[in-house]
Amino acid sequence: MKKIGFIMLVVLFFLGTTLSAQKGEQHGKTLNLGLGIGGYSGYYGYLARTLPVFHINYEFDAARNFTLAPFITVFSYRGDYYRETVIPLGVKGSYYFDQVFEAGPAWDFYLAGSLGFAIRNASWDEDYHGDRDYYHRASPLFLDIHVGTEYHFNSKVGMFLDLSSGVSTIGLAIR
Repeated sequence: MKKIGFIMLVVLFFLGTTLSAQKGEQHGKTLNLGLGIGGYSGYYGYLARTLPVFHINYEFDAARNFTLAPFITVFSYRGDYYRETVIPLGVKGSYYFDQVFEAGPAWDFYLAGSLGFAIRNASWDEDYHGDRDYYHRASPLFLDIHVGTEYHFNSKVGMFLDLSSGVSTIGLAIR
């Protein structure tokens, strides 16, 4: 399973770097740096607190209004008895709806999906006597859906808001 996921990521990465974009606005060649927060319903359903989220990706134009972006995200959860660090790695595919919304060149609107795998590390407090193997059984597959927008301050710098089914981020887009 890990080999198949890795092969898919490599193919998507090279596909994004070799396909040329058609006519229209270029969304690629953008470094996105984001910070975020979130919540997580953890073990036994209680709410865990998410520590700051750090996210970085680099977008490549793959087709008209479509980009691929290899990414890495780092975040941690802290519950009553444990702390888990999660590092998702993968590729995010984004489709831009700028022509549909006709919002002008300063704005971008997109819908996206992320595919990858997550490296997890959980540590438990010494006074916890429950199932310490809970997170070791979790699937390493990482899937996420996103909706977002970006405002361009100028041709080189913008600010984005990315709301996802995982954690949401806000940050800078540098071209």
